[in-house]
Amino acid sequence: MVISSQAPTFDPKPLTSVEETGLSVSFLSDLVLKTVYFGGAITGHEVARRVALPYQNVVDRLLEGLKRQLYCEVRGGSAVSTASYEYTLTAKGHAKALELLDRSGYVGPAPVPLALYWEAVQTQTIRNVVVTRDQLLRASANLVLGERLLSRLGPAINSGRSMFLFGPPGNGKTSIAEAAARMLGGSIYIPHAVEYDNQVIKLFDPICHEPIEVEDKRADQIDRRWILIRRPAVIVGGELTLPSLDLVFSESGHHYEAPFQMKANGGLLLVDDFGRQAISPRDLLNRWIVPLEKREDYLNLRTGQEMTVPFDQLIIFSTNLEPRNLVDEAFLRRIRYKIEVPNPSPDEYEEIFQRTCESRGIDYDPTALDYIYTYYSRMGIEPRACHPRDLIEQIMDIAHFQDVAPSLSLDLVALACDSYFVRL
Repeated sequence: MVISSQAPTFDPKPLTSVEETGLSVSFLSDLVLKTVYFGGAITGHEVARRVALPYQNVVDRLLEGLKRQLYCEVRGGSAVSTASYEYTLTAKGHAKALELLDRSGYVGPAPVPLALYWEAVQTQTIRNVVVTRDQLLRASANLVLGERLLSRLGPAINSGRSMFLFGPPGNGKTSIAEAAARMLGGSIYIPHAVEYDNQVIKLFDPICHEPIEVEDKRADQIDRRWILIRRPAVIVGGELTLPSLDLVFSESGHHYEAPFQMKANGGLLLVDDFGRQAISPRDLLNRWIVPLEKREDYLNLRTGQEMTVPFDQLIIFSTNLEPRNLVDEAFLRRIRYKIEVPNPSPDEYEEIFQRTCESRGIDYDPTALDYIYTYYSRMGIEPRACHPRDLIEQIMDIAHFQDVAPSLSLDLVALACDSYFVRL
């Protein structure tokens, strides 16, 4: 995969000692011990790979310490390099590993301290991203957007703060948000996990984060606890609840999972169908009222401790409902941009229809559009940007059933309208 031309400004330099990790020797020794437990007979080199730390001067020191405590022993390996030695746990080490796993089941790349994560987010902040008009036009080339909408979207994206996209359903609000995510571009480093007070919070999520391949020679020049990703675009909908906005503790893994907004740091968070979640809009915005102002969030550990994390993402609330019917004026003031995505004009609708026909290999016929508008008038239906795509697909389904070539014949168009629209 090609790395974006917009290179990250944060530079996770390679580690040369245990002290440079920012983590205690005891924390790292516990992580290595658990890694050997799950590895069975495992080489020092493989331990280093799994915990994403250098073997020389870091993992070798940790393994030597575990040997001195009689937690592990060497079972074999080449005399050429100690990295090839095979390590296994003693009975004492096995018991210790079970004790550790009962407290924290996290096994994987070593985390980075919270303070270092703060530095990375602030250095790579979403507010450094500047979108130009040309970039907006390229990113939204598959959409038909009016000039008024385009002129409002650009500044809202550049703000790196928050916006409401509102308007009738089916006019492309989600598609616009996805285009905004494409415009952010570039790449950032995020850690696999974050450490706070000996607690581990898993951050990297392959569902939310798209890794970027790094050349082998360059991989040796960075701290491997960090992973290079495209600026994230996290989309949440009806599954959003108040508990999911805090640290989620895994009862089986005995570690924490970062909430959606933390995974979106440095990128975009789209709250789709805002107002239709199980959580009320007022409760959601009450939860985020301070983070929206201060750009920092407050998360709670099971111990009752509170940790402060960065809140650095472009948040888009997409809704079919009127913003004023969802929240009061105080909340609306904190959502910097309120952008309506209206029904398409007749010219925009025709362009969408023509593009859809072309992409499906169907000859465009303006008389079909005349019929559809007559149908709208008769049924009291408003045109939506999604209708051309849906109607063309309906026409194709009907044509295949009738074993005829898909076309904009009035017979097929009428059947498509009758089976797609319903009087409300």
